[in-house]
Amino acid sequence: MSTPQVVTRFAPSPTGYLHIGGARTALFNWLYARAKGGKFLLRIEDTDRERYTPAAAQAILDGLAWLGLEWDEEPTSQFAGAERHRAVANEMLANGSAYKCFSTKEEIEEYREQAREDGHQNPFSSPWRDADPADHPDAPFVIRLRAPREGGVAIKDMVQKKVSWAASSFDDLIMLRSDGTPTYMLAVVVDDHDMGVTHVIRGDDHLINAGRQSLIYKAMGWDIPVFAHIPLIHGEDGKKLSKRHGATGVEEYAAMGYMPEAMRNYLARLGWSHGNDELFSTEQAIEWFDFNGMGKSPSRLDFKKLDNVSAHHIKIASDQALTDAVLGYMSAANIPMLSDSQIDDLKRAMPYLRERSKKLPDVLEKAAFILSQRPIEKDEKSVEILDSVSKRILNGLTTAIQDASWNHESLMQASKTFAESENLKLGELAQPIRAALSGKTVSPSVFDMMLLLGRDETIARLEESST
Repeated sequence: MSTPQVVTRFAPSPTGYLHIGGARTALFNWLYARAKGGKFLLRIEDTDRERYTPAAAQAILDGLAWLGLEWDEEPTSQFAGAERHRAVANEMLANGSAYKCFSTKEEIEEYREQAREDGHQNPFSSPWRDADPADHPDAPFVIRLRAPREGGVAIKDMVQKKVSWAASSFDDLIMLRSDGTPTYMLAVVVDDHDMGVTHVIRGDDHLINAGRQSLIYKAMGWDIPVFAHIPLIHGEDGKKLSKRHGATGVEEYAAMGYMPEAMRNYLARLGWSHGNDELFSTEQAIEWFDFNGMGKSPSRLDFKKLDNVSAHHIKIASDQALTDAVLGYMSAANIPMLSDSQIDDLKRAMPYLRERSKKLPDVLEKAAFILSQRPIEKDEKSVEILDSVSKRILNGLTTAIQDASWNHESLMQASKTFAESENLKLGELAQPIRAALSGKTVSPSVFDMMLLLGRDETIARLEESST
Protein backbone atom coordinates (compact mmCIF):
# COMPACT_ATOMS: atom_id res chain seq x y z
CA MET A 1 0.00 0.00 0.00
CA SER A 2 1.53 3.30 -1.08
CA THR A 3 1.94 6.17 1.36
CA PRO A 4 -0.32 9.13 0.51
CA GLN A 5 1.34 12.31 -0.68
CA VAL A 6 2.07 14.78 2.09
CA VAL A 7 -0.19 17.84 1.90
CA THR A 8 0.30 20.80 4.24
CA ARG A 9 -1.54 24.09 4.36
CA PHE A 10 -1.20 27.60 5.68
CA ALA A 11 -4.54 29.12 6.65
CA PRO A 12 -4.20 32.74 7.79
CA SER A 13 -6.96 35.17 8.65
CA PRO A 14 -6.62 38.35 6.55
CA THR A 15 -5.84 40.99 9.16
CA GLY A 16 -3.94 43.33 6.87
CA TYR A 17 -0.42 41.91 7.04
CA LEU A 18 1.49 38.66 7.42
CA HIS A 19 2.53 38.34 11.07
CA ILE A 20 6.08 37.12 11.65
CA GLY A 21 4.68 34.19 13.68
CA GLY A 22 2.40 33.27 10.80
CA ALA A 23 5.31 33.57 8.40
CA ARG A 24 7.26 31.01 10.43
CA THR A 25 4.23 28.68 10.50
CA ALA A 26 3.97 29.01 6.72
CA LEU A 27 7.71 28.34 6.42
CA PHE A 28 7.51 25.12 8.45
CA ASN A 29 4.55 23.92 6.39
CA TRP A 30 6.41 24.78 3.18
CA LEU A 31 9.65 23.14 4.31
CA TYR A 32 7.92 19.94 5.36
CA ALA A 33 5.99 19.68 2.10
CA ARG A 34 9.15 20.30 0.08
CA ALA A 35 11.18 17.89 2.21
CA LYS A 36 8.63 15.12 1.63
CA GLY A 37 7.93 15.86 -2.03
CA GLY A 38 4.40 16.95 -1.15
CA LYS A 39 2.14 19.93 -1.72
CA PHE A 40 1.90 23.22 0.15
CA LEU A 41 -1.58 24.77 -0.06
CA LEU A 42 -2.93 28.15 0.93
CA ARG A 43 -6.37 28.90 2.36
CA ILE A 44 -7.57 32.37 3.35
CA GLU A 45 -9.84 32.07 6.39
CA ASP A 46 -12.04 35.01 5.47
CA THR A 47 -15.27 34.16 7.26
CA ASP A 48 -15.13 37.34 9.36
CA ARG A 49 -16.64 39.55 6.66
CA GLU A 50 -16.55 42.68 8.82
CA ARG A 51 -12.75 42.60 8.97
CA TYR A 52 -12.10 41.09 5.56
CA THR A 53 -10.91 43.22 2.64
CA PRO A 54 -9.27 42.12 -0.61
CA ALA A 55 -6.30 44.33 0.29
CA ALA A 56 -5.81 42.45 3.56
CA ALA A 57 -5.78 39.11 1.76
CA GLN A 58 -3.38 40.49 -0.87
CA ALA A 59 -1.00 41.65 1.88
CA ILE A 60 -0.67 38.04 3.02
CA LEU A 61 -0.03 36.81 -0.52
CA ASP A 62 2.57 39.55 -1.00
CA GLY A 63 4.30 38.63 2.25
CA LEU A 64 4.52 34.96 1.30
CA ALA A 65 5.74 35.85 -2.18
CA TRP A 66 8.47 38.08 -0.73
CA LEU A 67 9.60 35.24 1.52
CA GLY A 68 9.74 32.93 -1.49
CA LEU A 69 7.16 30.49 -0.13
CA GLU A 70 5.35 29.57 -3.32
CA TRP A 71 2.10 27.63 -2.98
CA ASP A 72 1.15 24.77 -5.29
CA GLU A 73 -2.48 25.47 -6.17
CA GLU A 74 -4.77 28.48 -6.37
CA PRO A 75 -5.51 29.85 -2.87
CA THR A 76 -8.95 28.91 -1.58
CA SER A 77 -11.45 30.98 0.38
CA GLN A 78 -13.04 29.58 3.51
CA PHE A 79 -16.04 31.86 3.10
CA ALA A 80 -16.68 30.40 -0.34
CA GLY A 81 -17.16 26.96 1.21
CA ALA A 82 -20.06 27.94 3.49
CA GLU A 83 -22.61 25.76 1.65
CA ARG A 84 -20.33 22.73 1.98
CA HIS A 85 -19.84 23.44 5.70
CA ARG A 86 -23.60 23.64 6.22
CA ALA A 87 -24.08 20.36 4.37
CA VAL A 88 -21.63 18.60 6.69
CA ALA A 89 -23.36 20.01 9.78
CA ASN A 90 -26.67 18.66 8.51
CA GLU A 91 -25.07 15.31 7.69
CA MET A 92 -23.87 15.09 11.29
CA LEU A 93 -27.37 15.99 12.42
CA ALA A 94 -28.69 13.10 10.35
CA ASN A 95 -26.16 10.56 11.65
CA GLY A 96 -26.79 11.49 15.29
CA SER A 97 -23.36 12.99 16.02
CA ALA A 98 -24.93 16.46 16.26
CA TYR A 99 -28.19 17.89 17.55
CA LYS A 100 -30.34 21.00 17.45
CA CYS A 101 -30.05 23.28 20.48
CA PHE A 102 -32.75 25.88 21.13
CA SER A 103 -31.21 27.39 24.28
CA THR A 104 -31.16 31.18 24.22
CA LYS A 105 -28.15 33.33 25.09
CA GLU A 106 -29.88 34.32 28.32
CA GLU A 107 -30.39 30.68 29.33
CA ILE A 108 -26.78 29.82 28.60
CA GLU A 109 -25.51 32.79 30.60
CA GLU A 110 -27.83 31.87 33.47
CA TYR A 111 -26.37 28.33 33.45
CA ARG A 112 -22.82 29.68 33.55
CA GLU A 113 -23.63 32.13 36.34
CA GLN A 114 -25.10 29.30 38.42
CA ALA A 115 -22.01 27.19 37.70
CA ARG A 116 -19.78 29.98 38.99
CA GLU A 117 -21.86 30.28 42.14
CA ASP A 118 -21.65 26.51 42.64
CA GLY A 119 -17.87 26.65 42.24
CA HIS A 120 -17.49 24.44 39.19
CA GLN A 121 -16.36 25.18 35.63
CA ASN A 122 -18.23 22.48 33.77
CA PRO A 123 -19.03 23.45 30.19
CA PHE A 124 -22.59 24.30 29.24
CA SER A 125 -24.83 21.23 29.18
CA SER A 126 -27.67 21.73 26.75
CA PRO A 127 -31.09 20.42 27.81
CA TRP A 128 -31.77 19.71 24.13
CA ARG A 129 -28.95 17.17 23.74
CA ASP A 130 -31.22 14.18 24.24
CA ALA A 131 -34.58 15.83 23.63
CA ASP A 132 -37.20 14.11 21.48
CA PRO A 133 -37.39 15.88 18.09
CA ALA A 134 -41.16 15.87 18.55
CA ASP A 135 -40.64 18.33 21.40
CA HIS A 136 -38.60 20.78 19.32
CA PRO A 137 -40.18 24.25 19.22
CA ASP A 138 -40.58 26.37 16.12
CA ALA A 139 -37.73 28.68 17.12
CA PRO A 140 -34.15 29.55 16.10
CA PHE A 141 -31.58 26.88 16.88
CA VAL A 142 -27.88 26.13 16.55
CA ILE A 143 -26.38 22.79 15.59
CA ARG A 144 -24.07 21.40 18.25
CA LEU A 145 -21.59 18.53 18.16
CA ARG A 146 -22.56 15.67 20.46
CA ALA A 147 -19.23 15.44 22.30
CA PRO A 148 -18.40 12.42 24.50
CA ARG A 149 -19.25 12.83 28.19
CA GLU A 150 -17.05 10.05 29.57
CA GLY A 151 -13.50 8.87 29.09
CA GLY A 152 -10.83 10.95 27.42
CA VAL A 153 -9.93 12.61 24.16
CA ALA A 154 -6.38 12.08 22.91
CA ILE A 155 -4.34 13.13 19.89
CA LYS A 156 -0.86 12.28 18.67
CA ASP A 157 1.35 15.23 17.87
CA MET A 158 4.76 15.26 16.15
CA VAL A 159 5.98 17.97 18.53
CA GLN A 160 3.92 17.63 21.70
CA LYS A 161 3.73 13.79 21.43
CA LYS A 162 0.58 12.27 22.98
CA VAL A 163 -1.80 14.82 24.45
CA SER A 164 -5.06 13.98 26.22
CA TRP A 165 -7.94 15.71 27.95
CA ALA A 166 -10.86 14.52 30.02
CA ALA A 167 -13.92 14.29 27.76
CA SER A 168 -15.95 16.11 30.40
CA SER A 169 -13.85 19.25 29.84
CA PHE A 170 -15.17 19.64 26.28
CA ASP A 171 -18.44 21.35 25.57
CA ASP A 172 -20.77 20.52 22.72
CA LEU A 173 -19.31 22.76 20.05
CA ILE A 174 -21.60 24.97 18.04
CA MET A 175 -20.99 24.11 14.40
CA LEU A 176 -23.79 26.02 12.75
CA ARG A 177 -25.11 29.29 14.19
CA SER A 178 -28.78 30.17 14.33
CA ASP A 179 -28.41 32.33 11.22
CA GLY A 180 -27.04 29.34 9.31
CA THR A 181 -23.41 30.47 9.22
CA PRO A 182 -20.79 27.81 9.99
CA THR A 183 -18.31 28.31 12.83
CA TYR A 184 -14.54 28.33 12.49
CA MET A 185 -14.17 24.93 14.19
CA LEU A 186 -16.39 23.16 11.66
CA ALA A 187 -15.09 25.06 8.63
CA VAL A 188 -11.44 24.26 9.40
CA VAL A 189 -12.08 20.54 9.63
CA VAL A 190 -14.21 20.37 6.49
CA ASP A 191 -11.73 22.45 4.50
CA ASP A 192 -8.72 20.43 5.65
CA HIS A 193 -10.51 17.18 4.79
CA ASP A 194 -11.69 18.37 1.39
CA MET A 195 -8.24 19.77 0.53
CA GLY A 196 -6.65 16.43 1.38
CA VAL A 197 -4.49 17.91 4.11
CA THR A 198 -2.42 15.15 5.71
CA HIS A 199 -0.40 17.27 8.18
CA VAL A 200 -1.73 20.21 10.19
CA ILE A 201 1.26 22.28 11.31
CA ARG A 202 0.37 25.35 13.40
CA GLY A 203 1.06 27.21 16.64
CA ASP A 204 0.63 25.39 19.94
CA ASP A 205 -2.06 27.91 20.92
CA HIS A 206 -4.28 25.72 18.71
CA LEU A 207 -3.47 22.54 20.64
CA ILE A 208 -6.80 22.40 22.49
CA ASN A 209 -8.55 22.96 19.14
CA ALA A 210 -6.95 19.79 17.81
CA GLY A 211 -8.73 17.82 20.52
CA ARG A 212 -12.06 19.43 19.70
CA GLN A 213 -11.60 19.08 15.96
CA SER A 214 -10.64 15.43 16.25
CA LEU A 215 -14.20 14.79 17.45
CA ILE A 216 -15.61 16.20 14.22
CA TYR A 217 -13.29 14.01 12.16
CA LYS A 218 -14.44 10.95 14.09
CA ALA A 219 -18.09 11.90 13.81
CA MET A 220 -17.74 12.03 10.02
CA GLY A 221 -15.62 8.88 9.81
CA TRP A 222 -12.74 10.85 8.28
CA ASP A 223 -9.03 10.19 8.74
CA ILE A 224 -7.52 12.52 11.33
CA PRO A 225 -4.48 14.37 9.96
CA VAL A 226 -1.09 14.27 11.63
CA PHE A 227 -0.79 17.22 14.00
CA ALA A 228 2.32 19.24 14.76
CA HIS A 229 1.82 22.12 17.19
CA ILE A 230 4.89 24.34 17.25
CA PRO A 231 5.95 26.71 20.05
CA LEU A 232 5.11 30.38 19.69
CA ILE A 233 7.55 33.26 19.20
CA HIS A 234 8.13 35.57 22.15
CA GLY A 235 9.94 38.89 22.39
CA GLU A 236 13.41 39.23 23.86
CA ASP A 237 11.79 39.75 27.29
CA GLY A 238 10.13 36.33 27.10
CA LYS A 239 6.63 37.76 26.69
CA LYS A 240 4.22 37.11 23.81
CA LEU A 241 5.37 38.93 20.71
CA SER A 242 3.65 42.26 20.16
CA LYS A 243 4.26 45.67 18.60
CA ARG A 244 6.23 46.79 21.65
CA HIS A 245 8.98 44.34 20.70
CA GLY A 246 9.43 45.93 17.29
CA ALA A 247 8.34 44.78 13.85
CA THR A 248 5.66 42.06 13.78
CA GLY A 249 4.73 42.13 10.09
CA VAL A 250 6.82 40.57 7.33
CA GLU A 251 6.54 43.71 5.21
CA GLU A 252 8.28 45.62 8.01
CA TYR A 253 11.27 43.30 7.79
CA ALA A 254 11.40 43.80 4.03
CA ALA A 255 11.36 47.57 4.56
CA MET A 256 14.13 47.29 7.18
CA GLY A 257 16.35 45.67 4.59
CA TYR A 258 16.52 41.96 5.41
CA MET A 259 16.92 39.54 2.53
CA PRO A 260 14.24 36.83 2.10
CA GLU A 261 17.00 34.17 2.28
CA ALA A 262 18.12 35.54 5.63
CA MET A 263 14.57 35.62 6.98
CA ARG A 264 13.99 32.00 5.92
CA ASN A 265 17.23 30.95 7.64
CA TYR A 266 16.48 32.89 10.81
CA LEU A 267 12.82 31.90 11.10
CA ALA A 268 13.67 28.23 10.54
CA ARG A 269 15.98 28.36 13.58
CA LEU A 270 13.24 29.82 15.79
CA GLY A 271 12.09 26.61 17.45
CA TRP A 272 13.83 24.14 15.11
CA SER A 273 17.44 23.04 14.91
CA HIS A 274 19.70 20.75 12.92
CA GLY A 275 22.57 20.00 15.27
CA ASN A 276 24.54 23.18 15.86
CA ASP A 277 23.98 24.59 12.39
CA GLU A 278 23.03 28.27 12.56
CA LEU A 279 23.70 29.43 9.01
CA PHE A 280 22.35 27.43 6.09
CA SER A 281 20.77 27.70 2.68
CA THR A 282 17.12 27.08 1.92
CA GLU A 283 18.16 23.92 0.05
CA GLN A 284 19.85 22.62 3.18
CA ALA A 285 16.81 23.50 5.31
CA ILE A 286 14.60 21.48 2.96
CA GLU A 287 17.00 18.54 3.06
CA TRP A 288 17.28 18.55 6.86
CA PHE A 289 13.79 19.54 8.00
CA ASP A 290 11.82 17.18 10.22
CA PHE A 291 10.08 17.46 13.57
CA ASN A 292 12.74 15.62 15.56
CA GLY A 293 14.59 18.93 15.75
CA MET A 294 11.57 20.89 17.01
CA GLY A 295 11.57 22.13 20.59
CA LYS A 296 8.57 22.62 22.86
CA SER A 297 9.54 25.94 24.46
CA PRO A 298 8.71 29.35 23.00
CA SER A 299 11.42 30.92 20.86
CA ARG A 300 12.70 34.43 21.45
CA LEU A 301 13.07 36.98 18.71
CA ASP A 302 16.68 38.24 18.76
CA PHE A 303 17.54 41.07 16.39
CA LYS A 304 21.30 40.68 16.97
CA LYS A 305 21.13 37.09 15.75
CA LEU A 306 18.94 38.15 12.85
CA ASP A 307 21.53 40.76 11.87
CA ASN A 308 24.29 38.15 12.00
CA VAL A 309 22.28 35.81 9.78
CA SER A 310 21.54 38.70 7.44
CA ALA A 311 25.23 39.65 7.20
CA HIS A 312 26.09 36.05 6.27
CA HIS A 313 23.56 35.93 3.44
CA ILE A 314 24.68 39.32 2.12
CA LYS A 315 28.26 38.06 2.12
CA ILE A 316 27.55 34.85 0.16
CA ALA A 317 24.94 36.17 -2.29
CA SER A 318 25.92 36.56 -5.95
CA ASP A 319 26.38 40.10 -7.22
CA GLN A 320 23.19 39.81 -9.27
CA ALA A 321 21.14 38.38 -6.39
CA LEU A 322 22.37 41.07 -4.03
CA THR A 323 21.63 43.79 -6.57
CA ASP A 324 18.10 42.43 -7.00
CA ALA A 325 17.70 42.31 -3.22
CA VAL A 326 18.77 45.95 -2.84
CA LEU A 327 16.28 47.00 -5.53
CA GLY A 328 13.56 45.00 -3.75
CA TYR A 329 14.43 46.73 -0.48
CA MET A 330 14.25 50.15 -2.14
CA SER A 331 10.79 49.32 -3.42
CA ALA A 332 9.61 48.07 0.01
CA ALA A 333 11.02 51.17 1.71
CA ASN A 334 9.57 53.54 -0.93
CA ILE A 335 13.01 54.79 -1.96
CA PRO A 336 13.16 56.26 -5.50
CA MET A 337 14.37 53.66 -7.95
CA LEU A 338 17.70 53.79 -9.79
CA SER A 339 18.31 54.35 -13.47
CA ASP A 340 19.63 51.50 -15.62
CA SER A 341 23.14 52.95 -15.58
CA GLN A 342 23.02 53.30 -11.78
CA ILE A 343 21.90 49.68 -11.46
CA ASP A 344 24.87 48.64 -13.62
CA ASP A 345 27.21 50.67 -11.39
CA LEU A 346 25.65 49.16 -8.26
CA LYS A 347 26.21 45.63 -9.51
CA ARG A 348 29.79 46.47 -10.55
CA ALA A 349 30.53 47.77 -7.06
CA MET A 350 28.90 44.86 -5.20
CA PRO A 351 32.14 42.98 -4.38
CA TYR A 352 33.22 46.07 -2.37
CA LEU A 353 29.86 46.84 -0.77
CA ARG A 354 28.97 43.55 0.89
CA GLU A 355 31.81 43.44 3.43
CA ARG A 356 30.67 44.23 6.99
CA SER A 357 27.15 45.01 5.76
CA LYS A 358 24.47 43.61 8.07
CA LYS A 359 21.41 44.73 6.14
CA LEU A 360 20.61 45.99 2.67
CA PRO A 361 20.52 49.67 3.77
CA ASP A 362 24.19 49.24 4.74
CA VAL A 363 24.95 48.09 1.19
CA LEU A 364 23.00 51.00 -0.27
CA GLU A 365 24.70 53.53 2.01
CA LYS A 366 28.13 52.29 0.95
CA ALA A 367 27.03 52.50 -2.68
CA ALA A 368 26.23 56.22 -2.37
CA PHE A 369 29.64 57.16 -3.80
CA ILE A 370 29.01 55.41 -7.11
CA LEU A 371 25.33 56.34 -7.38
CA SER A 372 26.00 60.06 -6.83
CA GLN A 373 26.87 62.74 -9.36
CA ARG A 374 28.92 65.88 -8.85
CA PRO A 375 28.57 68.08 -6.96
CA ILE A 376 28.78 65.43 -4.22
CA GLU A 377 26.40 66.09 -1.34
CA LYS A 378 28.28 65.72 1.92
CA ASP A 379 26.94 64.75 5.33
CA GLU A 380 27.68 66.82 8.43
CA LYS A 381 30.73 64.84 9.53
CA SER A 382 32.26 64.93 6.06
CA VAL A 383 31.86 68.72 5.97
CA GLU A 384 33.70 68.95 9.29
CA ILE A 385 36.52 66.74 8.01
CA LEU A 386 37.01 68.83 4.87
CA ASP A 387 38.46 71.87 6.64
CA SER A 388 41.13 74.13 5.18
CA VAL A 389 43.96 71.79 6.19
CA SER A 390 42.26 68.77 4.59
CA LYS A 391 41.59 70.77 1.42
CA ARG A 392 45.26 71.66 1.11
CA ILE A 393 46.17 67.99 1.64
CA LEU A 394 43.68 66.84 -1.01
CA ASN A 395 45.09 69.37 -3.45
CA GLY A 396 48.54 67.90 -2.97
CA LEU A 397 47.25 64.33 -3.21
CA THR A 398 45.56 65.09 -6.51
CA THR A 399 48.93 66.05 -8.00
CA ALA A 400 50.57 62.96 -6.45
CA ILE A 401 48.16 60.37 -7.92
CA GLN A 402 46.99 61.83 -11.20
CA ASP A 403 49.87 60.27 -13.16
CA ALA A 404 49.94 57.00 -11.16
CA SER A 405 49.07 53.68 -12.77
CA TRP A 406 45.38 53.18 -11.99
CA ASN A 407 45.58 49.98 -9.95
CA HIS A 408 45.22 49.26 -6.25
CA GLU A 409 48.95 48.80 -5.52
CA SER A 410 50.11 51.93 -7.37
CA LEU A 411 47.42 54.13 -5.88
CA MET A 412 48.16 52.91 -2.38
CA GLN A 413 51.92 53.42 -2.81
CA ALA A 414 51.51 56.93 -4.24
CA SER A 415 49.15 57.86 -1.43
CA LYS A 416 51.44 56.37 1.19
CA THR A 417 54.44 58.28 -0.14
CA PHE A 418 52.44 61.50 -0.15
CA ALA A 419 51.17 60.88 3.40
CA GLU A 420 54.72 60.39 4.67
CA SER A 421 55.73 63.69 3.07
CA GLU A 422 52.97 65.34 5.09
CA ASN A 423 53.90 63.46 8.30
CA LEU A 424 50.54 61.67 8.13
CA LYS A 425 49.56 58.05 8.56
CA LEU A 426 47.73 56.50 5.64
CA GLY A 427 44.60 56.13 7.79
CA GLU A 428 44.62 59.86 8.53
CA LEU A 429 44.84 60.63 4.82
CA ALA A 430 41.97 58.24 4.08
CA GLN A 431 39.45 60.34 6.07
CA PRO A 432 39.41 63.40 3.79
CA ILE A 433 39.66 61.16 0.69
CA ARG A 434 36.56 59.25 1.80
CA ALA A 435 34.69 62.47 2.50
CA ALA A 436 35.62 63.86 -0.91
CA LEU A 437 34.78 60.77 -2.92
CA SER A 438 31.59 59.66 -1.14
CA GLY A 439 30.40 62.58 0.98
CA LYS A 440 30.09 60.12 3.86
CA THR A 441 32.25 58.70 6.64
CA VAL A 442 31.17 55.12 5.84
CA SER A 443 32.18 53.68 2.48
CA PRO A 444 34.28 50.95 0.89
CA SER A 445 38.07 51.31 0.87
CA VAL A 446 39.17 54.62 -0.64
CA PHE A 447 41.31 52.74 -3.16
CA ASP A 448 38.41 50.51 -4.16
CA MET A 449 36.34 53.65 -4.72
CA MET A 450 39.11 55.17 -6.85
CA LEU A 451 39.23 52.06 -9.04
CA LEU A 452 35.45 51.93 -9.46
CA LEU A 453 35.10 55.65 -10.17
CA GLY A 454 38.02 55.73 -12.57
CA ARG A 455 40.84 58.26 -12.92
CA ASP A 456 38.86 61.18 -14.35
CA GLU A 457 35.95 61.04 -11.87
CA THR A 458 38.27 60.51 -8.90
CA ILE A 459 40.44 63.50 -9.79
CA ALA A 460 37.36 65.62 -10.45
CA ARG A 461 35.89 64.81 -7.01
CA LEU A 462 39.16 65.48 -5.23
CA GLU A 463 39.52 68.81 -7.00
CA GLU A 464 35.91 69.71 -6.19
CA SER A 465 36.53 69.15 -2.47
CA SER A 466 39.92 70.87 -2.34
CA THR A 467 38.69 74.25 -3.48
